[in-house]
Amino acid sequence: MTLQVQPKLIIHGGAGSSLHGKGGLQTVRNSLTKIIEDVYSLLLTGANASEAVVQGCQLLEDDPRFNAGTGSVLQSDGQIRMSASLMDSRSGRFSGVINVSRVKNPIEMALFLQKSPDRVLSDYGSSELARELQIPTYNGLTDLRLKEWMEERQDNFKRTMAGVVAEPEMAESSNAGRGTIGVVALDGYGKLAAGTSTGGKGFERIGRVSDSAMPAGNYATKYAGVSCTGIGEDIIDECLAAKVVIRVSDGMSLKEAMLRSFTEAIKNERDLGAIALDATGAISYGKTSEILLAAYHNGDTIGDTLEWNDGELIGYC
Repeated sequence: MTLQVQPKLIIHGGAGSSLHGKGGLQTVRNSLTKIIEDVYSLLLTGANASEAVVQGCQLLEDDPRFNAGTGSVLQSDGQIRMSASLMDSRSGRFSGVINVSRVKNPIEMALFLQKSPDRVLSDYGSSELARELQIPTYNGLTDLRLKEWMEERQDNFKRTMAGVVAEPEMAESSNAGRGTIGVVALDGYGKLAAGTSTGGKGFERIGRVSDSAMPAGNYATKYAGVSCTGIGEDIIDECLAAKVVIRVSDGMSLKEAMLRSFTEAIKNERDLGAIALDATGAISYGKTSEILLAAYHNGDTIGDTLEWNDGELIGYC
């Protein structure tokens, strides 16, 4: 099977405060690099963008370091509720699930809903769909997330939680609400897809909806694809993913669209990050937070943003 263009790939595991030391940084780098290698290999076999995005999201959801799938944070009542979405430029369809519980990979449900007339389901509908699809019941709770929740309760809800990575030596109290994973892929046929998944921000009000199952946090057309991370409410207020993609669709370069959007975001005092690809294969990423946990494959080499702290709002390659 002959590929028409060189595939490109970028993934993220959240955004937040700086990691503790080189040990923590290297652990996260190893996780992200392995996933990039696996998913990029899939793209080289001729897999389409959505297949690559779903596989990447599954791998990130299965890594307990990240706040999605296994390792999701607990909400105020001690329950895990996850949200995920997928957008495929081939079909132009957005699909997702909101506040689904007791499944291993919410992104799989978003994929199924791509072909459904009802493409975004909330908690009750998501649970019914899981039963309909006979998805095995799964408990994603980890000891660290349970410990976080218990300590938070003992502190009378005064501290924050939902660290960007679930490692005792890496989690920062200022990382609340920034835990998300995402993948954007350009396949060998020139098509784009984006997927985003999250366990929420931790201790949120029951019923709170994140940006991860909205076009604000996950969006793709034939021109560009974007997955966001950070404070969900800030991403929603900026409508960040859709804003960047629409600007590219209207003729801006990806670099220009990202720079303008992040300049607006920092002016509005937002706390967020994003990864992006366009149809030409350009890769970009941005953050207003201290660190963005992202890695990419530009067709030749693998790079990441773990030590990107040069004061620039966006990166581009």
